[in-house]
Amino acid sequence: MSDTDSTDTVFVLNAGSSSLKYQLVRPASGEVVAHGLVERIGESSAKVVLIRGDDTKEFVGEIADHRAGLAKALELSRVQDRDLTSEGITAVGHRVVHGGPKFYKPTVIDDDVIEAINELEDLAPLHNPVNVLGIEAIRELLPDVPSVAVFDTAFFHDLPEHAAAYAIDKELAEAHHIRRYGFHGTSHEYVSQQTAEFLGADPESLNQIVLHLGNGASASAIEGGRPVETSMGLTPLEGLVMGTRSGDIDPGVVMYLRRAAGMDVDEIDAVLNRQSGLKGLCGENDFRALTERVEAGDADATLAYNVYIHRLRKYVGAYMVTLGRTDAIVFTAGVGENAAKVRADAMAGLENFGIQLDAERNSARSHEARIISTDDSAVTVLVVPTNEELAIARQSVQALNDRP
Repeated sequence: MSDTDSTDTVFVLNAGSSSLKYQLVRPASGEVVAHGLVERIGESSAKVVLIRGDDTKEFVGEIADHRAGLAKALELSRVQDRDLTSEGITAVGHRVVHGGPKFYKPTVIDDDVIEAINELEDLAPLHNPVNVLGIEAIRELLPDVPSVAVFDTAFFHDLPEHAAAYAIDKELAEAHHIRRYGFHGTSHEYVSQQTAEFLGADPESLNQIVLHLGNGASASAIEGGRPVETSMGLTPLEGLVMGTRSGDIDPGVVMYLRRAAGMDVDEIDAVLNRQSGLKGLCGENDFRALTERVEAGDADATLAYNVYIHRLRKYVGAYMVTLGRTDAIVFTAGVGENAAKVRADAMAGLENFGIQLDAERNSARSHEARIISTDDSAVTVLVVPTNEELAIARQSVQALNDRP
């Protein structure tokens, strides 16, 4: 395959357990030709949405599985001006959460790759199986278009050994591939590159802390374009406080819940992954609703918010020490890009560390990359929107170009 031209498109697919998000992207320009989602897969009231420009098409009804959802999305496109499949699709790019020790770069998918991704189920039981459902569905619907897996863990594959290793029995760790893998890697890589470009700097000259703050949240320390630390670990559970995930917790809590509460592994897993974090502390994981409750003086919401900010500041401080010199701190993803109060509270009182936020710049709303620190701040603080779909599209094209 030759380098993509301006008219080529990549169909980017992000499959969840009961949902699908998709975009049709021109990797050369970044243009989004169309995008949409499938919600409530497996239910009689499922919803399929396709948006192309100002035209929106919707279907509400029964969607049996992922294949049916994608088929309906393609069907909706046929009643618009152009069928999605007529848009010069050269590849389908799939977000796959866990690449384990084997996958650390974009990989053209065949049957062996699917089998290998399935074998990683124990490392990402909530994610990899449904990622495979999306892969299998699109391969049936678009059999002549190559699919590429882009792994969330790939960017962090070469973490320094002292950062990747856990201090547990070495033979046990090696036998079961236990190490820090890190996640949101596609976003951390893209945002760090965009930051360097925005600042007009060589990525190898910059030390950055990237804060990907959404319902899932992670931090990374990037030294000269290379990650040297990240907050998520073997699974996406470790690290920052998240919408429904606990983040860092004493491992002894797991054993204690087993003995004292009689909970089994699956029950504890459900608590830590789905019933903890902001939701566990105050019953709310929508950050906008949380903020409204904080402003109204709700005690539980205020505690949840303060725990969230406290953990975030701990990681910023730790990563500044890890890097030795920090040139940029970058906020991204839904909360990072939109919650000015989070940014202000996370950076408050850090003037002695060379961090000075400009209140007016921080409060200004924009969808563009921007500096929110003062002109004389020793550390540049930025908001840089992430675009994982574009990153996946470009990496998919590169993977096809790199084939023998």
